[in-house]
Amino acid sequence: MRLAVSPWLVALGSLTALRLLMAALLPLSPDEAYYWIWSVHLQPGYFDHPPMVALWIRAGTELLGTNALGVRLLGPLAAAAGSVLLWDAGERLFPGRHAGLTAAALFNATLVVGVGSVLMTPDTPLIFFWTACIAATGRWLASRDGRWWLAIGAAAGAALLSKYTGLLLIAAIGLWLLTSRPRRLVLRSPWPWLGLVLAGVVFAPDIYWNATHHWVSYLKQGGRVVAFDFGRSAQYLAELIIGQLGLATPLVAGLVAVGLWRLRRVHDDAASLLLWLTLLPGAVFVEHVLSGRVEPNWPAIIFMPACLAAAALGPPLLDKWLRSALGVGFACTLVVYVQALAAPFPIPAAQDPVALQLSGWPEFLGQFGSPVPAFITSEDYTTLAELAWAGPPGVAIVASGTRWHDLSLPVVSGTASGLSVSRHINGDCAMPLGTRNRMRGDDPAMSYYVCVVNTPPDAVRLPHP
Repeated sequence: MRLAVSPWLVALGSLTALRLLMAALLPLSPDEAYYWIWSVHLQPGYFDHPPMVALWIRAGTELLGTNALGVRLLGPLAAAAGSVLLWDAGERLFPGRHAGLTAAALFNATLVVGVGSVLMTPDTPLIFFWTACIAATGRWLASRDGRWWLAIGAAAGAALLSKYTGLLLIAAIGLWLLTSRPRRLVLRSPWPWLGLVLAGVVFAPDIYWNATHHWVSYLKQGGRVVAFDFGRSAQYLAELIIGQLGLATPLVAGLVAVGLWRLRRVHDDAASLLLWLTLLPGAVFVEHVLSGRVEPNWPAIIFMPACLAAAALGPPLLDKWLRSALGVGFACTLVVYVQALAAPFPIPAAQDPVALQLSGWPEFLGQFGSPVPAFITSEDYTTLAELAWAGPPGVAIVASGTRWHDLSLPVVSGTASGLSVSRHINGDCAMPLGTRNRMRGDDPAMSYYVCVVNTPPDAVRLPHP
């Protein structure tokens, strides 16, 4: 099955418009609210991740204001631009086979893009810059113009400034160069080295910030590797596999698996590049199950090269399965959209991942504004972030701990009694007030413990929109 260019561009524009609409309608998830707080206090680095997501949110809110669409604006736009870059990469890596359009269509049919593009997380810029790096590498392979290594380096550095897993992109390209004698000869040229230096320059702000903050981000992320949990590794591996099948959607996952399997027999630069970009990160995440649970979105970086591998299959397999794979993929995305907006499917809210993240925040948080407490706090950073974003107006939201102190937020002076709203019992609780439920309609999504507490030590005040 061959896709025509003009209808595909119309479809991409329509998808982008739909994603922008969803981005405007859906309430912010707790993580998005947390990253919005970062964007209010821009820094070269943060406790959890590098600063790119904060920069993207700041750009969107400067353009459209402090609202859900402003926070998420660059997500749908980056998905559209990234689709064009993936298209270009496919045309350069597999010339004359129309692999670019097929890869971009398959990628857009996954939940990684369908859902991920309407949310703003560090994966959003990571996926875009990772795709840009693949496209630049394809351009270099097609032209052998060494100047493309500057674009490769800039994109790789920006991917690393988005999320630390961007390091796997640099490692995969490096190993790809080293594992072939003709490609090793490229290293005699200054261009790959200049690209590597440029990647380091782009990432340097995060290194500087960590150097002045006791390397807190690197120690936090590195701790995932040194803590082992062998007893549950089989469970975590099963969750990882099921999660990737779900995010890819089943038929796209099948085409991807066959495409990668067949590439192992193809001994050319394009095939080996895609294998390194897929299998190296995949192996790292499989190793991570020895340490703990791998969140489904973490391996999203393998989807772009994997979709290119599937697109390289060509007829007759694509003629038979491409239309069905796209139909099932986009249908799955539509189901998620409808469930997020109207919840027509009878999934208990406490078991619905959409409800757990998005449902009932304004109504739940609004009940704590009367009578007006001196402050509200929480032991959960995600609950604190939602309180800051959607909590009752005029009520101070205060926090304590390393992740907040590193933001240079205003310090709270004096001592008072306020409320703690947490998913677990606050150890400093002075007077328990029972539990309150965050609801999706009449269905409880999550319970929170409420109690009276004194001002936390070294408390800082979080911003409101």
